[in-house]
Amino acid sequence: MKNVIYIFFLFGLTACTSFLEVEPKSSISGESVIVDETSAKAALNGAYSALRDYYSVNYQSIAYLSGDNIEWTGSQSQVQEFINHRVKPENPTISSTWSGIYKTINRANSIIKTLKTISSESISTTVRNQVLGQALAIRGLAYFDLVRVWGGVPIITEPTDRVGQNVGIPRATAEETYLQVLSDLNEAEGLLPSTTDRFSITKKTVQALKARYFLYRKEWQQAQAYASLLIDDPEYELVNPYYNFFVDNVVGTKESVFELFYSANELNPHRGQWQPQNNGGTRQWAPNAALVTLLNDPTKGGARSALIAKDNQDRWYGNLYYRSPATDPTYIVRIAELFLIRAEARAQLNQIEVAQQDLNRVRSRAQLQPLNFESKEDLLIAIEEERRLEFALEAHRWFDLVRTGRAKSVLGFTEDYKLLLPIPYSQILADHVLKQNPGYSL
Repeated sequence: MKNVIYIFFLFGLTACTSFLEVEPKSSISGESVIVDETSAKAALNGAYSALRDYYSVNYQSIAYLSGDNIEWTGSQSQVQEFINHRVKPENPTISSTWSGIYKTINRANSIIKTLKTISSESISTTVRNQVLGQALAIRGLAYFDLVRVWGGVPIITEPTDRVGQNVGIPRATAEETYLQVLSDLNEAEGLLPSTTDRFSITKKTVQALKARYFLYRKEWQQAQAYASLLIDDPEYELVNPYYNFFVDNVVGTKESVFELFYSANELNPHRGQWQPQNNGGTRQWAPNAALVTLLNDPTKGGARSALIAKDNQDRWYGNLYYRSPATDPTYIVRIAELFLIRAEARAQLNQIEVAQQDLNRVRSRAQLQPLNFESKEDLLIAIEEERRLEFALEAHRWFDLVRTGRAKSVLGFTEDYKLLLPIPYSQILADHVLKQNPGYSL
């Protein structure tokens, strides 16, 4: 008989307390069995579904509202906490984000463990490597997203199939968490083919994620080298003009390195947060006055003014996500990011001329005049400002300010502890081994 490995996912399992119901760190709904190539691919689809879920609203909300581009027009005070930089451990957005990311990790863990133990007769080496590599990359991206928000987190690499199984795992350090990210990406890179796929992870996708990783880790030579792999690949280009990567319902343009695909059967709720009421949305996320001014400035925003529009009440709204039904992709990596990663890495390496060439290629595509710099410091600020506008409605600005050490001066707060968010109270309550980030109390 072939070995049959069952992977059980928990459905709505919670541990009740007198205060609230608490989910385990990585509980998952649904049930799946990997016995062959078809079921392995189905399990992988489940991991992608979990990734799409946390990237649709919750993680984006943290990234948008913690920066200085987006305002919140809704009434919930707990959402305003991100803009005010007074986030409390009870905040439901951070709780949902934490749970959603660990759900993704658990689905990846189940695939990884199964494919490393299943009989070779059940699945071909080619399919095994492709599915395993993608699961590893998804887990690496998920841990990268965790460490960007919270610093060190519990590193869980075994699947959870019962309540309480992962209780008692202390938080790793941020350094250890980053090492887990790199380990997963390195292993994935060795397994995946060098094909171009803008909706599924390949070796090229992993290389783009590694360029971002090395940028955050300030390993400039590595960041430059990995960014160059994508920039030099003719399958990717800065589509011209700027808005051609998203207008007219297009998906998967040559601009895209990796975008999350949604369909009429799995809509992206992102769209509803941006669009105004007359377009069927709520416009709870909106470009603030400062961003509107910058995008409409022909010397700064250029063609990127297409990111915003006015509704029937003369109010500005974000128009990157606009489709009906809401099948808008979530953009994880675009080739523009690789140019700006390389520009920043080169600037840090004092390669001023070639760094500004990369910056000016992005500016030229946005129909802006080239800039020239004599100092490294001025060039780095220009790259930061270019990233602010190039990715104005994508989840970069807050993380850029934190990683460059400029969040406090730009956003106007003084406390170092606010650079990380609090561990959700629900998780502290469920597992007393978890230690809260300094500066936060109930």
